[in-house]
Amino acid sequence: MNNINNTLAGLELAQIGWVVPDIHAAVKFLGTALGIAGFPPPEHFRARDLGMTYYGNSVAGEWLTTQTYNGGAFIELIQPVSGQSMFHDYLARYPDGGTQHIAFRLPVSEFDRVTTDLRKQGYVTISEVDHPIARMAFFDTYQTLGVVTEIMGITPEGWAAVEQMQQSR
Repeated sequence: MNNINNTLAGLELAQIGWVVPDIHAAVKFLGTALGIAGFPPPEHFRARDLGMTYYGNSVAGEWLTTQTYNGGAFIELIQPVSGQSMFHDYLARYPDGGTQHIAFRLPVSEFDRVTTDLRKQGYVTISEVDHPIARMAFFDTYQTLGVVTEIMGITPEGWAAVEQMQQSR
């Protein structure tokens, strides 16, 4: 049986996800203090519009998000707005915010193999999304890694979107 180190070893780091109490303040700080620019205006997302599950159930979670590409990985900022989601849980536990998830990407054809392997190792799926550009599964790896692990199975349309986002930076 694989362990999480073996499962993640061949995957590409794609994104660092920060959950923050004020997305505008975070964008300003990252741009001013750290020189990380290129964040588009935050967009409002609803879990139900994305078909995003939370422990297998549909919930009415809403949040603002924005991301930019910076030196090999995307930086995503998420501000919970209302309802319930893993982002709301994180901010409730850590009111000042912080790094909530690390995302790894691979072709969508490998998604089931990797996510099945993580489930066999006992990692619980917190949320899942089946989107035209990617299938995503968020695993509770807090005890092992200190953060949630997101596995992104990128579709052919998704690779084009990733390339476009990288070039827009």
